[in-house]
Amino acid sequence: MSILEHLNRLTSAPGESYTVQNFNDTKQLDDWIMPKLFTSPGVNDDLEKDFRTSIMDVFITGQELSISPPEHLIGRLSSKPKEVLEHIYSILSTTLPDDAISGELADLVGFDDIEIVAELLASRSYLVDALPGKDKRTFEGSTSEKAKTGAVIASLAPQDVRRRLEETLRANASRPLFTGVAQEAPEVLPHVYSSSSMMQSGSLSQFGSKYALPLGTTRHDYEEYEEVIIPPARVIPPRKSERLILVNELDELARGSFPGYSSLNRIQSIVYPTAYESNENILVCAPTGAGKTDVAMLTILRVLNQYRSRISPSSPLHASINRNAFQIIYVAPMKALASEIVRKLGKRLKWLSIQVKELTGDMQLTKSEIAETQVIVTTPEKWDVVTRKPTGEGELASKLKLLIIDEVHLLNEERGAVIETIVARTLRQVESSQSVIRIVGLSATLPNYLDVAEFLNVSRYKGLFFFDSSFRPIPLEQHFIGVRGKPGSARSKTNLDRVTYEKVSELVRQGHQVMVFVHARKETVKAAQALKDAATIDGTLEDYNCEEHPQWTFFRRSIGDSRNKEMKQLFDLGFGIHHAGMLRSDRNMMERMFEARAIKVLCCTSTLAWGVNLPAHAVVIKGTQLYDSAKGSFVDLSVLDVLQVFGRAGRPGLETSGEGYICTTEDKLAHYLDAITSQNPIESRFISGIENALNAEIALGMSRDDVAEDPRLGQRRNFLIMTAARRLASARMISLAEKTGVFSITDLGRIAAKYYIRHASIEVFNKEFKPKMTEADALSMLSMSTEFDQIQVRESEVKKLELLMKKIPCAVRGGTDTSQGKVNILLQSYISRFPVEDFALVSDTAYAAQNGGRIARALLDIAISRKWASVATVLMGITKAIEKRLWPFDEPLRQFDLKAEIIYGLENSREEYSPAELASMTSVELGNLIRLNERHGQALRNAARQFPTVTMTSSLRPLGSNVLKIAVSVTRDFDWNTKVHDSGEPFWLWVEDHEGIEILQFAHLLLRQSTNSLDANFMVSIPTDIPPPYFTVRFVSDRWMGAEDELHVSLDGLVMPAPSHNHTPRLDLPFLPRSSLCLPVLEDLYSTRLHDFNAIQTQVFWSVISTSMNVLVSAPVSSGKSLMGHLAIWTTLILRPRSLVLFIVPNRTLAAQSLLDFRAFSNALDVTVELSAGEGLFSPHQTNTIRVVTPSGLLEAVDQRNFRRANYPSLVVCDNLEQLDATYELSISLLQHITQNNPTRYVGLSTSLNDPTDIASWLGVDPMALHSFRPTDRDQSLTIMYQTFTIPHSAALFKSMSKPAYMAIKSVPSRESAIIFVPSRSHCRTVAQELITQCVLNMETETGFLPTFVPLPYVKAFSARLQDPTLVDFVTRGVGIFHSGMSKADRNLVLELFAEGVVPVLLTPRDACWMLPVRAGVVVVMGTQYIHLEKDGSGPQLRDYSLVDVVQMQSRAVRHDAPGHFFLFCQAEARDTFSKFLAEGLPLESELLDSPVFEKWYKERRKDGSIRSKQDAVQALSFTLLARRLVSNPVYYDMEAGSQSEVLSRIVDRLEGPVL
Repeated sequence: MSILEHLNRLTSAPGESYTVQNFNDTKQLDDWIMPKLFTSPGVNDDLEKDFRTSIMDVFITGQELSISPPEHLIGRLSSKPKEVLEHIYSILSTTLPDDAISGELADLVGFDDIEIVAELLASRSYLVDALPGKDKRTFEGSTSEKAKTGAVIASLAPQDVRRRLEETLRANASRPLFTGVAQEAPEVLPHVYSSSSMMQSGSLSQFGSKYALPLGTTRHDYEEYEEVIIPPARVIPPRKSERLILVNELDELARGSFPGYSSLNRIQSIVYPTAYESNENILVCAPTGAGKTDVAMLTILRVLNQYRSRISPSSPLHASINRNAFQIIYVAPMKALASEIVRKLGKRLKWLSIQVKELTGDMQLTKSEIAETQVIVTTPEKWDVVTRKPTGEGELASKLKLLIIDEVHLLNEERGAVIETIVARTLRQVESSQSVIRIVGLSATLPNYLDVAEFLNVSRYKGLFFFDSSFRPIPLEQHFIGVRGKPGSARSKTNLDRVTYEKVSELVRQGHQVMVFVHARKETVKAAQALKDAATIDGTLEDYNCEEHPQWTFFRRSIGDSRNKEMKQLFDLGFGIHHAGMLRSDRNMMERMFEARAIKVLCCTSTLAWGVNLPAHAVVIKGTQLYDSAKGSFVDLSVLDVLQVFGRAGRPGLETSGEGYICTTEDKLAHYLDAITSQNPIESRFISGIENALNAEIALGMSRDDVAEDPRLGQRRNFLIMTAARRLASARMISLAEKTGVFSITDLGRIAAKYYIRHASIEVFNKEFKPKMTEADALSMLSMSTEFDQIQVRESEVKKLELLMKKIPCAVRGGTDTSQGKVNILLQSYISRFPVEDFALVSDTAYAAQNGGRIARALLDIAISRKWASVATVLMGITKAIEKRLWPFDEPLRQFDLKAEIIYGLENSREEYSPAELASMTSVELGNLIRLNERHGQALRNAARQFPTVTMTSSLRPLGSNVLKIAVSVTRDFDWNTKVHDSGEPFWLWVEDHEGIEILQFAHLLLRQSTNSLDANFMVSIPTDIPPPYFTVRFVSDRWMGAEDELHVSLDGLVMPAPSHNHTPRLDLPFLPRSSLCLPVLEDLYSTRLHDFNAIQTQVFWSVISTSMNVLVSAPVSSGKSLMGHLAIWTTLILRPRSLVLFIVPNRTLAAQSLLDFRAFSNALDVTVELSAGEGLFSPHQTNTIRVVTPSGLLEAVDQRNFRRANYPSLVVCDNLEQLDATYELSISLLQHITQNNPTRYVGLSTSLNDPTDIASWLGVDPMALHSFRPTDRDQSLTIMYQTFTIPHSAALFKSMSKPAYMAIKSVPSRESAIIFVPSRSHCRTVAQELITQCVLNMETETGFLPTFVPLPYVKAFSARLQDPTLVDFVTRGVGIFHSGMSKADRNLVLELFAEGVVPVLLTPRDACWMLPVRAGVVVVMGTQYIHLEKDGSGPQLRDYSLVDVVQMQSRAVRHDAPGHFFLFCQAEARDTFSKFLAEGLPLESELLDSPVFEKWYKERRKDGSIRSKQDAVQALSFTLLARRLVSNPVYYDMEAGSQSEVLSRIVDRLEGPVL
């Protein structure tokens, strides 16, 4: 009985001819439902050739029903994804013949359903009409229902079946042709080239449908393994718009850069219009070896083309390129790839004179080399380090025009966090600087390319290019091998070795080269040995021999120079090894030999896969388990690594085909099959490195405001940032205010960012770092750094490590049992230059040394920032020990390239000599010392003479009762050799306490060839109760081991000045009105300027105005003391007709300003105002006269001594006495001597002094008329804030200050003006640009600081009047520049705009503080050091701002009508000095003894007979301030304490020496 008969009976209605028999027979019913389970011959006799698989198929294909035959195919396809059905429909709908589409249909339906392809083609016309209209949900529902229950649960009663069929047919018949609801069509991207439209979405599910393997895939089962072979992919036919671009069609620039090319390949031709003819950001996803590097070349040529200028036709093309206007960065994932890129690009761009250089951990560039290089190839980590630095290498970023990131798919790896960081930093730079930096990403094929394109700011319609594996230029056959046996078992390892040998041996027999990839450096040797042993057993070792190669003998000689024993042995047998731990020379040698086919099998690590372009027909991945040090366990080889390795098989132009083998365990076979064929989406790894990245950004100036003001920042990202910030704060790397969320960098965080130290390592250091540590302690702490986590102890190495540990000088904590102990042993062995034979230990030693030097430098900076003297000295030695491979106790002259016998003789001499002692000996003596001849002695003497040594002297200069200045002079005492010392020798100079624990102050200085000596001043506090016995001044070279010295500065007999008790308390007095002058004419003149006197003016009024006593007013800046001096002058002239008044100011700038002030009232009072000097100063006068004079003019006048008594001045006002120098003091002293018998009144004015007693005595001021106020006694509100920096004086310092300066400007209410003081004119423009950048970044406006109420046309009208056009860009953005180098018209215009509030920010150099006539609500002093150029050409020297200059700058923030804000940015060690003297008053000492002016005057007086005896000299000097300060502060002048006559007598004796 046929199944159809049974089915008709089941579906017949009651009363029909068919009846159901044995309906209760459940077994028969089951047999009907699943006929393949039939066992009765009577039932399945007609099913032998039936292709149908279920009773439902039989029912559907029954002839009695009016359902078309192909409907069962949809049932077969119901388990396929919707995208597959849509693509099948699109293929069937084409006009291509059946033969052309059969292969693609087979790929889609999969290997398991391949038999229905013929039926699909046979029913093609019907399916084109039926497939889109079929209700897919019906099939999905039925399929899922079956999946859940495993059986048909609906009733099969005839009436129920009939009812369901009728309902289905009626529903289909009533359904409209169109639903009326528009379905969103899938997005079609113009540059996505894929054999499947499913890729258009850009996201394949990681755990979604499992797509079938490609057509032609075969499986083979063997006893030891299972193998799946996937044939090469079919090539997608070109689109109608495609064509290959011929090289001769390109312009001259591009054509010359593609030598040997006839045309661009297909991918390059597609990308060409976007890459070379636009500035669009680009992401190119293409298979490895598809020519992506040439796409990068096109973008490089685009930049070169943009920076060309017009030249004459006869000139070479390279002359048209402005090579200084741009720089291009190519970020390669590994150093091996970087070397290849440099070689490839450098060769092709050489004809354009474009420099291509490598900047990696192996290859460093000097600043000049960086400036001369246009294309720099680097690694992600190195570029991250470079961009963390504001200057130096970091200045690269300022000229950056193109950033090429190769292998972008590394985002999915652990290193992906670094790539994300550098891309984000670049995008932030684009935003902040408003510059154009093109980003080009090159990647292997990846599924979620849309996500990556969005991250790189790539337009999906213009810059996104995706090419699937069918675009591989060379067909690749992929072999997936799953070895049997439990993972990690002996059987599994044996099978892995066996299958690797079988495949390699078979390929070698076919004449192919093979690369075998393993996952540990040591495994390269083991894998090669295993292949050699297996070949020896099989008797096939001769197949690997390459002695017949024509260059074999040459290579054999070359490899003999290598110290790598295993490499030598394996080469003779035709094997090679390669990994990153080998010396670069050995790696290069292996690459050359394999490329020349002198090696048949190369066992290597993935380093080779990531870059070096070697010709290999086949690659074999041996095993997929590798050790992850971060996880502390074995993990699976990443899919991206597999793709990269497979990409090294069959490279274009080198092989015509390729084979890729991956040998894994049986349980992982399905994983790699699925992952390699369908590909997993890449995910971000940024969270794993967010703390380090955040710390680096904060170090570059980012604050919490940047985060809070970003409207696109979601809560999740905000949470991640704050979590990372809290971790950094707990590690003391940043300061975090929890309430406001504001964070700022600390010294520790800045050091970590500078040296690329992980925050986890900083946490370790915080626990282990102590103020006192031995070398062993410091090495132990260094070895605990998490940077060494990947170095693990192997059992086979323990004995070798124990042998090394016995020989090294420092004890090792933990011994050989821990990775920290191993790192410690290897570092000490490296320093000691002990030979390490074990191959893996050589690699680990190189890694430890490379990172150890960097980490040691970071620890040194941390120790110095914490001012730990003892451990800083230790770490200085360790740092140089790693860099020089020399211990501090070794012979320092080993650092020179001296012959071994010289060093041997020196080390074995009877006595030890320092380099300085050796330098003082003759060549003959040295030859005898080392038991060699004079020629050897001369070589030794030359080295000793060139060894950096210095001579140090110091002098003590007390500046108050508890502040001591230690003046240190460092004199170079060695011969300069540019080859040895380069352009400069950096060194540290610091003062430490007598116990050697704390650094009190330090300086980092540079000796140059033109520098003979350097001076450094250190300010230290002296306890008033028990002063220390001595201080130690320590000199340590930053580069030379053993180049150090110390100077003990004894404090025995130190006499500090007594504290001053002459300060005047400010009294709470009612303010005197203007009428208190009792001179109506004066009251009228000052009616618009003065209403009431302020508190200090009220307190000094009686002494200054109402008496004729000599007066000294020492008061805070801008407290009105100058006004009181002017009123004293006017009062004197009114009350004493025909009087002469001298007004003395320190310099001509202040003299000019004083003339303007006096002349504003002189006409009304009939007073003559003159600027006088020399003999005209005391000339007769007929009216009241004010003569403004400078100290030099006064000295010239009093020296002539030819004026009559009648010409003596009635009043002398000495202004700005805080600027008292030798000329000022000498001229006033001589004037006092001359007028001692004349009633001349002296009025002194100065800013607050910490001890005014002696200067008051010098001016003859009665204690009643001494008014000395502290700086805190000012009437006006002034906020003083300090911010310290540890960065040395450099461009980096000012870059790091720009953000705090901007924040200071914005910390006050809007419309407040700001003055920024910088060290020099050149800093004005750079700092102005930095401030504008900060403003644009934070305010998101291109107008910068320009107030909103000021219309731009108004500003442009003003700026058009500027004579210097370079100032226009700054002025139109609200920033003005003011200095003496500008024209007077430009200076006045800028001041006018500033006064009106149009330009709210004014930048001015340090030396302009005395000529700046305006004030501001905010004053920022950016740095307190400047470069001073000596006139003798001895080179630049770093000097500190004088305290007087800083006080003058502070005065610009003091306003009478509003509060002021003063921000002082200074070096950390200078903060205490500035804060003390700005709060307590300035120190003031005599400068006579250090001045040639005084010495010259004394000689002339002795010569003309004015001073005839010692008594005359003592009498003359008694009028000086020096005479009084010698008694009060004798140590400052290197004198012993004594009476005034005693100390002056000693001074005269000192002066008489040069005279006689």
